[in-house]
This record gives sequence, C-alpha cells and structure tokens, in this order.
Amino acid sequence: MKRILRGTVVSDKAEKTITVMVERTKRHPLYRKNYRVSTKFLVHDEKNDFKTGDLVEICESKPISAKKRWVVVGKVTTKELG
Repeated sequence: MKRILRGTVVSDKAEKTITVMVERTKRHPLYRKNYRVSTKFLVHDEKNDFKTGDLVEICESKPISAKKRWVVVGKVTTKELG
C-alpha cells in the first residue's frame, strides 16, 4: 500500500520538481515530551502547477530520478483540513 503524506511546498525552482516539507510529531522515549520532526521530499510535478506555500498531498511512486520517489496527488483546501 502506498503512503500518502501531507506537507507544504517550500521550493518550486526546479523544472517539474517541487520540494515538500512534511512535519510530524514524535514523543521522546525517556522524557515523554512531544517534539516536531520535519522531512523534505523531492516530488514530481508534471505540469508545474504548485507554488511555494501551497499545502499538498503526495504519494509514493516508483523511482523517477536519483532522489525523486514521490508524486503530487493534489492541493489541499481549507475545507479538507477540518
């Protein structure tokens, strides 16, 4: 089953590629404090539709290039966040 993640576009400078930052929370095993961890993914954007600041959903795919293994599914609207 392919994973679907939600993140924010932080860069759209490359051709047909966007950089998406996905944030998640983790709990420290000893101190039990929650903290945020962010990961950046290179995502394939065939039509160059998405710009910096957009909230998008990405899905796993077969390798597209040396570092690209994700493809953009679509833009997330504020209605879907609730």
